[in-house]
Amino acid sequence: MTIKPVFADAAPLSRLPDNQVLPDNQVLPDARAFLADLVSGFAGPQKSLPAKYFYDAAGSDLFEAITRQPEYYPTRTELGILDARGAEIAALLPRGAALVEFGSGSTVKVRRLLAHLPDLAAYVPVDVSETFLRSEAEALQADFPHLRIAPIAADFTRAFALPADLGEGAHAGFFPGSTIGNFEPPEAARLLESFGKVLSAGAMLIVGVDLVKDRGVLEAAYDDRAGVTAAFNRNLLARINRELSGTFELGAFAHRAVFNARASRIEMHLVSRADQTVTVASRAFAFAEGETIHTENSYKYTIDGFRALAARAGWTPVAVWTDPDALFSVHALRRA
Repeated sequence: MTIKPVFADAAPLSRLPDNQVLPDNQVLPDARAFLADLVSGFAGPQKSLPAKYFYDAAGSDLFEAITRQPEYYPTRTELGILDARGAEIAALLPRGAALVEFGSGSTVKVRRLLAHLPDLAAYVPVDVSETFLRSEAEALQADFPHLRIAPIAADFTRAFALPADLGEGAHAGFFPGSTIGNFEPPEAARLLESFGKVLSAGAMLIVGVDLVKDRGVLEAAYDDRAGVTAAFNRNLLARINRELSGTFELGAFAHRAVFNARASRIEMHLVSRADQTVTVASRAFAFAEGETIHTENSYKYTIDGFRALAARAGWTPVAVWTDPDALFSVHALRRA
C-alpha cells in the first residue's frame, strides 16, 4: 500500500531535487522562509539558525543514527519507559481516539503505544520531512494493516489542520524524544498551547522530557566519539549549500556541544576554524576565526519545572513516569 502524505496549508519549504541547481541570485518561493530565517539569524552578534532546519532527508537519517550511539541515552531510556509503562500510558488515552504525533520521525516509539491501542481510530504522524514521513508510514501500515494512517507533511511549529474526516471522536497527542527541549521555555509554552488548539479541549498529550543531570553525561550525548552528531550539525551547512546556493566548506566548521548550567541547556554550535567569508543566495557573510553559528538548544527540566511550564500553557499534569536512574521522563497532560 502506498501512503501519500497530505500537505498542510502552512507546510514548510520543500527540498530541491538532487539534480537541480539553484542559480546564485535566485531562491525558490518555498525556500524563502529558510533564507529569511538565515538572514535574520545571521544579523546579530551571535549568528544562529532554527533547529528545525536540521531535518531534511539526510538530517533525519543522521538523527536516527545518533539515537543508536552509546553515549546518546535519551532514546533508549525513553523506549525503556514506554516498554515498561506503555500499557499504563495507553490506558489514559480515550478509547477510539485519533492519535496525532508531532514531529513523528521514526515510528519506533509510537509502536510501543500502538501495541496497547487496538481500538485507535487513526494515527496521524506530522513531520517536516515528507520523504521520511512517507516511508515510515508505509512501514507502519504493513505492521498494522487495520489501522488508518493519515500522515501530514507540515512544520508542527506552524498552524495546520487535521484531516476533516477524522470524525468527532477524541484526539490525543504524542510528542516524544524531548523535542520540547529544543525550544526556549516561552516558545515551548506557546507550542504546547498550539497543540491544545489542534487537539481541542479535553485532549490528552504524552510528552517526553529530558531531565537535568551530570554535565559529563549530557555533553557526551551531544558529542559522540563516532562523530555522528558532528555530521548532523554540519549537514545543516550542506542543506544551505544545496537549497540556497551557499558556499560553505563543511570542513571549515567544527562541531561544539556544551552544557550551559545557568540556562539549564545543552548548546550546539558550528565553530569557524578560520577567518572566512561565505555567500548564500549572493549575500556575503563574514566569519571570524572562532565565531560560531548557534544551531540548537536542548533544555533540561526538573519534573516540577516542566509541570509548571505545562500548566502555564493550559495543560493539567496527570501522571509522570521515569527510568530508575531518573535520566528521562514521560508526562501525561490533559487539556482544560
